Amino acid sequence: MSGYRWKSFDEDEDRPEKPRRYGVTEMSGPHFTLLSQNVLQDIFESMGQFVDGLKFSGGSHGLMPKSFVKEVTDLAHKYDIYVSTGDWAEHMLRKGPSAFKEYVEECKQLGFDTIELNVGSLGVPEETLLRFVRLIKSAGLKAKPQFAVKFNKSDIPVDGDRAFGAYIAPRPRSTEFVEDVDLLLRRSVRCLEAGADMIMIDADDVCKHADSVRADIIAKVIGRLGLEKTMFEASNPRASEWFINQYGPRVNLFVDHSHLMDLECLRGRKLGKNHASVLGSSYFLF
Repeated sequence: MSGYRWKSFDEDEDRPEKPRRYGVTEMSGPHFTLLSQNVLQDIFESMGQFVDGLKFSGGSHGLMPKSFVKEVTDLAHKYDIYVSTGDWAEHMLRKGPSAFKEYVEECKQLGFDTIELNVGSLGVPEETLLRFVRLIKSAGLKAKPQFAVKFNKSDIPVDGDRAFGAYIAPRPRSTEFVEDVDLLLRRSVRCLEAGADMIMIDADDVCKHADSVRADIIAKVIGRLGLEKTMFEASNPRASEWFINQYGPRVNLFVDHSHLMDLECLRGRKLGKNHASVLGSSYFLF
């Protein structure tokens, strides 16, 4: 129907057109539910201008036929949507020293644009993490390390070893996880200096539940890394609303595909769940 019209970003100053450096929306792809190409195409056709990235959550691409993965990445690229691997790299380390480089090459062949590195799951020394970031960048892909606010206690340096690049002697693995925002920020900064394009912040213990958002941690992360270099995992619409209310439409968020409409309505002049904020005025004339 000709009466339907999505709002153009020229009508306000919420965010620029794609490709965007801020106000990025990355949506989850196949994970708990298998999204067919038809479903993805429906989402891209109806809301593609608001979707910046597609993430194969949980490394689900590792369980799918390569031909299907390539078809999905090709489809996303038609709508100017980048594709991220999700956290799967840690499974490659079991195959030997050369496995990670082979993984990066395979991701490039399959059409991925971004490789995500789940730092907690990788469990590698800091210098190895930085080497992975450089390897991804040398292949022409984007690197996105993902950090949680809690670290294995054995990975946390003692007070005298907190300088940038300080050698941390290996210690027996602990079963205890400890919150350390300073370590998160230090390692994030080093990853960015090594060439990482953005830092993903895990929702656990930070913003998984809207009624217990750690505003202090989020403020420290944004204050140190900046909005453009940070993406937060918003696991539910209430968390997304909190971020938009606090930091405006320019905050970068990773959301479930079922929350795209609500998020875009929140981004549109922060009017909440009012679809008039993302639908052009002509939508209401039919």
